[in-house]
Amino acid sequence: MSRIGKRPITIPAKVQVTIDGTKVVVKGPKGELSRDLPVNVLVSQEGETLLVNRRDESRTSRQLHGLCRTLVANMVEGVSQGFQRRLEIQGVGYRAQVQGRNLVLNMGYSHQVQIAPPDGIQFAVENNTNVIVSGYNKEEVGNTAAKIRAVRPPEPYKGKGIRYAGEVVRRKAGKTGKGGKK
Repeated sequence: MSRIGKRPITIPAKVQVTIDGTKVVVKGPKGELSRDLPVNVLVSQEGETLLVNRRDESRTSRQLHGLCRTLVANMVEGVSQGFQRRLEIQGVGYRAQVQGRNLVLNMGYSHQVQIAPPDGIQFAVENNTNVIVSGYNKEEVGNTAAKIRAVRPPEPYKGKGIRYAGEVVRRKAGKTGKGGKK
């Protein structure tokens, strides 16, 4: 039995869950999420908890059991509390700002990079170098943060670029400049 899949999901007070066959709809104060789950997985509601079980003991059912439980748990957590991902910008002259809903990045290119947020995603900037991506869909928050990081990933020589908060960038030694041929 999947250790993750057999754990029940507690439903907070302001969250409503609707199960229609394989479709799960979760509504909460932050928004509404829905997902079609595979046929191999059954979701049932007992009082204030959700249980995710598998239909049979086939290999695909066992593989999808923990995944589907985590997806449903993330939906419940997202509509009740929300998710956020923090990014740090390092480098001289590199900065970010919010104009309207868009994020504008000055990353040493000849132009500014503008990133428009998908529905349900908000940007916030602290000190011109810390970007916060927040929303109720964990998948969208992660994908949007990855797109921002891809504008200028951290380079290994000086560490300049956009990195996740807490990300460790392995540094390389540069050229020594000695001992060349004459």
